[in-house]
Amino acid sequence: MHYTPGELMVVCAARQIRDGENVFVGMRLPLIAFALAKRTHAPHCTGFFEGGVVRDVPSSELLYTMGDAPNIYGSLWTTTTLNVMRPMAAGDVHLGFIGGAEVDRYGNLNTSMIGDWQHSHPKVRLPGSGGAADIASFSQRLAIMMRHERHRLREKVDFVTSPGYGYPDANHPAGESWRERVGLPRGGPAALITTLAVFTFDKQNGEALLQSYHPGTTIEQAQEQTGWELRLAEDCRETLPPREDELRVIREYDPQGVWTG
Repeated sequence: MHYTPGELMVVCAARQIRDGENVFVGMRLPLIAFALAKRTHAPHCTGFFEGGVVRDVPSSELLYTMGDAPNIYGSLWTTTTLNVMRPMAAGDVHLGFIGGAEVDRYGNLNTSMIGDWQHSHPKVRLPGSGGAADIASFSQRLAIMMRHERHRLREKVDFVTSPGYGYPDANHPAGESWRERVGLPRGGPAALITTLAVFTFDKQNGEALLQSYHPGTTIEQAQEQTGWELRLAEDCRETLPPREDELRVIREYDPQGVWTG
């Protein structure tokens, strides 16, 4: 069965969504993951969109921006960004999706700048946080989606825009305890979904664990494109490929492969 890396990432993302959950839906692949989850195993999940839209059904057409008319038509609530951020700050969003330019072994994300910004001008300035820091700070769980390239999966990111599990120091570990120390009331990365693999996280020390490697790849290939020494989950295995019904839903929603091609 032929499928693209983007389609497999959508399926892996949809698997993170549980029935009945409130999901903060990001652009591109998470949009389709929300639609897929609704049509398969999570019919009662609700989507929160950063532009200020809340939906209990996916839009009838593929979206190119959050503010597209199909996303507004038929929504439960069309409001402001602040009003969809408030439930997240209160702990009412179960899962949030974000991406980034860089991620490290502790799930910290950079969407701000590349290079030594503390002592010189950064090499590259990136768009910044948007709502990503809020999603990473306040969602009950966080799912990160990005291309798997060595310059993106870093031992330590150049700038922490969106906190994961922090960094260890001489006296304290990274992980859930780090989030508690800095005043983050809940959450942390639950999954890192890439074009090569899926990672989970050890909450005790905050480190990423290779949970599965995608069909056609190997652990060695994933290591080659990762800037830290991989730790394997106890049940590390090959990623389950998409089912025919999952691919059918994805291709109905994105027939030209705009986001998944």
